[in-house]
Amino acid sequence: MQSDSNLKPATGLFISFLVCFSAAAIGSLTTTPQIPNWYADLAKPTWTPPNWLFGPVWTILFSLMAIAAWLVWRKHGMKNARSAFVWFGIQLVLNSLWSVLFFGWNNPGAAAAEILLLWLTILLTMVTFSKKSKAAGLLLVPYFLWVSFAMVLNISIWQMNG
Repeated sequence: MQSDSNLKPATGLFISFLVCFSAAAIGSLTTTPQIPNWYADLAKPTWTPPNWLFGPVWTILFSLMAIAAWLVWRKHGMKNARSAFVWFGIQLVLNSLWSVLFFGWNNPGAAAAEILLLWLTILLTMVTFSKKSKAAGLLLVPYFLWVSFAMVLNISIWQMNG
């Protein structure tokens, strides 16, 4: 089964990147202003990554998400992979919401609760993508692992500052 769209593959890939990096932009707009002020003043575990690492990691992860979604779309189209794309969309929204809660609202506790939902939706997205394309599912593994680490970091920061 192939894509149910008349879009050219390159156009579909562009749209996939546009959607993913729109979510990234929302997160960045709420995160960046808080790093030198609020976030810098938080007590953090010694194993917290340096601030400069987050941008490159998230750029890679959003790129992998975009490629994964594009692979599923190319192979099955939107109609035949509806549940996979519903989970994908939910996790994108939750990804952006986490940044708003943690950085925008300066609320690590609310962000800790929300990141559990994000983690679960990433897992469900991986499972549904894997059923459509093994490669797409595997492309989401680094994202799942990073958010697993971020969840532990978020909970630790909440505990240290609560």
